[in-house]
Amino acid sequence: MRWYKTLYGWIERRIQLESPIKDVVLHPVPKSTASWWYVFGSASLTLLILQVLTGIFLAITYVPSAADAWQSLQVLNHQLPLGWFLRAMHGWGSNFMVAVVLVHMVQVFVFGAYKFPRELTWIVGVFLLVLTLGMAFTGQVLRFDQDAYWGVGIGAAITGRVPLIGRPLVQLLLGGPIIAGATLTRFFTLHVFVIPGILLALVALHVWMVLKLGINEWPMPGRLVRRSTYIEEYNELARKSDMPFVPGAIWKDLVFGGALLAAVAVCAIALGPIGPGGPPDPTLIQTVPKPDYFFLWIYAGLALLPAAWETPVILGAPVVILLVLIALPLIAGEGEKSWRRRPFAVLLLTATALGLAVLTHLGTYQPWSPKMNAWSSDPVPVRYLHDITPLERQGAIVLQEKQCRNCHSLDGEGGRRGPALDDVATRLTYDQFVRQVVQGGGNMPAYGKNLSGAEVDALVGFLETLHPAGQPPASDMSRALQQSETVPNAVH
Repeated sequence: MRWYKTLYGWIERRIQLESPIKDVVLHPVPKSTASWWYVFGSASLTLLILQVLTGIFLAITYVPSAADAWQSLQVLNHQLPLGWFLRAMHGWGSNFMVAVVLVHMVQVFVFGAYKFPRELTWIVGVFLLVLTLGMAFTGQVLRFDQDAYWGVGIGAAITGRVPLIGRPLVQLLLGGPIIAGATLTRFFTLHVFVIPGILLALVALHVWMVLKLGINEWPMPGRLVRRSTYIEEYNELARKSDMPFVPGAIWKDLVFGGALLAAVAVCAIALGPIGPGGPPDPTLIQTVPKPDYFFLWIYAGLALLPAAWETPVILGAPVVILLVLIALPLIAGEGEKSWRRRPFAVLLLTATALGLAVLTHLGTYQPWSPKMNAWSSDPVPVRYLHDITPLERQGAIVLQEKQCRNCHSLDGEGGRRGPALDDVATRLTYDQFVRQVVQGGGNMPAYGKNLSGAEVDALVGFLETLHPAGQPPASDMSRALQQSETVPNAVH
């Protein structure tokens, strides 16, 4: 064994890991906290490691392009050996991770572990929860099926409502005016590099603070937290009843973490990978997309909100919730930790859990009804509605409701994939309008199956009014020539 010791000594002198590893392994844990209630933090870390490892292997095959993303997932599902299992482990691991992180946050709140001196530990945990949800959302987008396509549309619609900077943020999020290949590249970068990088850095900081400040003691009724005396009281409690983390407490973390990994594997084998559904098709405007389970409550809430409340709730609620969670340890950093002496906190938590559960249940069957019109269905400018017929006004409504301005701008507002509509009537005749709308052509998909004959007539009627003042619309010269030849013959 002499060569082993020599090699170990040579490495240790250069990287000096023995001391920090001993700190992790031997840091004292009060016996009262070596409980099954304290395993959710380490379980979250275990699931994060699973996500990182499976994500690395998936990235080897996945192609982040609009043309190939959906097909690369089909290759993983049906052609590569155990590719379906790898996708299933990653997908169900994400679901489990969101659930476990939420349970961990609830446990910390109930046990008062956000109080002094662990305020910053709680605040970092809040941001870890936000980043975990961000990982889940961007991962759903990478499936690039119908749900993913319309999910990005809703996300862009919400972003577009931010005052002043909404439209630049949408352009940054989508990589252009529409959902396309650049959109997928951006979400791939967020999911694989940006969010995991920040997440891992904050996890390291979170674990470091747990080691330095100690694990929260079991909350006893009447044992108050005071900034002036808590450190001495905690050290005294740890001195009397502490045990080293290894092996005293770690075995419960290992058992629970192993059980979680086994549960993820069982779900992966029994239920298979999550999606993808049908390939994304922006012409299927009658689709009924639904987000993954952890966003169903948002989906149901938006569907049930009165239209006038949408923008204030969408923009205000996340900010208020985040500020409340951050301010909680700063405002309530002292006092009782035991839930038995904090009835208001228990009541608030119970009401929140019931509300989220009800909305999540409603989200499983709630029809597609959120009206995200701030980004994709801007109203037609009033100046285009003067001196036109009722049929043409109906066409303006069709233009707005069918989200034509995702790809076409009007009065400088809207997408850039298709040509601007301000003077479109000078370029296309009535027959050409009808053919383009019904059959499509170029970059434009065919909408013949999604629009009724009356809607086509109304839309084309409005489009024919879009020409500069004093400049006549385009006309069919052959038809005009036929009419001029018919009139003299009829007179003769």
